[in-house]
Amino acid sequence: MTAKNMEDLVSLCKRRGFIFQSNDVYGGMKGLYDFGPMGVELKMNLKNSWWRSIVYERDDIEGLDSTILTSPTVLKYSGHEDTFSDPLVDCKQCKSRWRADQLDNNQCPSCSSNDLTEPRPFNLMFKTAIGPVDDGSSFAYLRPETAQQIFVNFKNIIDSTSRTPPFGIAQIGKSFRNEITPRNFIFRVREFEQMELEFFVKPGSDEDWHKYWVDQRLKWWSEQGVSSDKLKLLEVEKEELSHYSKATFDIMYEFPHGLEELEGVANRTDFDLGSHTKNQEDYEIKAKVTPNNSSTTKLAIQDLESKKWYIPFVIEPSAGVERGVLAILNEAYTQEEENNRTVLKLKSHLSPIKAAVIPLKRNNSDLVNLANKIKSELQSLGLGRVMIENSGNIGKNYRRHDEIGTPMCITIDFETLENQSVTVRDRDTMKQDRVDLSNISTYYSNYFKKN
Repeated sequence: MTAKNMEDLVSLCKRRGFIFQSNDVYGGMKGLYDFGPMGVELKMNLKNSWWRSIVYERDDIEGLDSTILTSPTVLKYSGHEDTFSDPLVDCKQCKSRWRADQLDNNQCPSCSSNDLTEPRPFNLMFKTAIGPVDDGSSFAYLRPETAQQIFVNFKNIIDSTSRTPPFGIAQIGKSFRNEITPRNFIFRVREFEQMELEFFVKPGSDEDWHKYWVDQRLKWWSEQGVSSDKLKLLEVEKEELSHYSKATFDIMYEFPHGLEELEGVANRTDFDLGSHTKNQEDYEIKAKVTPNNSSTTKLAIQDLESKKWYIPFVIEPSAGVERGVLAILNEAYTQEEENNRTVLKLKSHLSPIKAAVIPLKRNNSDLVNLANKIKSELQSLGLGRVMIENSGNIGKNYRRHDEIGTPMCITIDFETLENQSVTVRDRDTMKQDRVDLSNISTYYSNYFKKN
């Protein structure tokens, strides 16, 4: 039985050190969350899994880590300054503010009043001053997406790597959006991370590549433990498409609060490279902004056969890390009434702790020293974090590691001192095996190869 509601997940996350309200000692800040000891490991494991799948396991994608501070000129020509906004309304009765497109029957969620102001655009980008004097003349935006810095680095990357389409540029990093109504735990927040790929293709091949990447992303989420029966593919209606998009498919997931977007896969055409390119009128592009004559760079590719220049189309799979963590926690959360336990049945590559080594008696130096030796041996294999759990209560230790999703617990008891064997307990089945110390590294490695 999985989580009944969001409260189950919120309670587990705080109790076991996954996620905390940011600035909690001062009452917290809405729409901001901190990832604790277990949460940062889960989050890092998810990002590493994405990077390995997108970059390491392919030969056509390069990586990038760009700045968060973004030039206003970049976001002017990308269209963000004019279009990156949500419709804002105020409730005249209780003075609360809401996104107009998320209200039911044009009714205030706080007081149920229909006495609302007319919607007006609210820009979602955070602005910050650059330099010692905040006089408004020198400023930057905190990037609202990681994509634009990929586009403005396009020529740098093709010049330094000699890439030609089809190829991609991948980036994981922070983005910021001044949400009017952040909500549903870590689903919609003001500071978040994106796992974003911009895949550059020849015009005319974009629709086939778009379908390819939708299929790849659905497969990847399944490999992370997300149930296919909780995923739904939604094609965004033309009138609801972003200003840059020819077509977008949203991968929707059944979160505890309802069906919402987990990842978007968009066909951005040549809009972005065209918008940032010098003398774009020289190329057959369809950018929807004023031609950019301030750019000094030609973001175009010369076809080797025809010798003609063209601006590549872009297919963009873009996923929020926090939304991914929330979906994976929801999938893994299991309440076993017959065993009277809560367990996170995470895929082993995502588990924050790969193994807990538990000396049966905390004050026995022989047991503790041997536990530390085994911990060091397993840690050196580089599969993830191995933890010493030295609280002395074996039952509570098992339950704690069930709740944080540790795949195996290795208990060092007095029999270990006699015959050099340990007890290995499996998280999901609770089956216990006796394993010789000489084989423990092989047993541990083989487990993660199989899982």
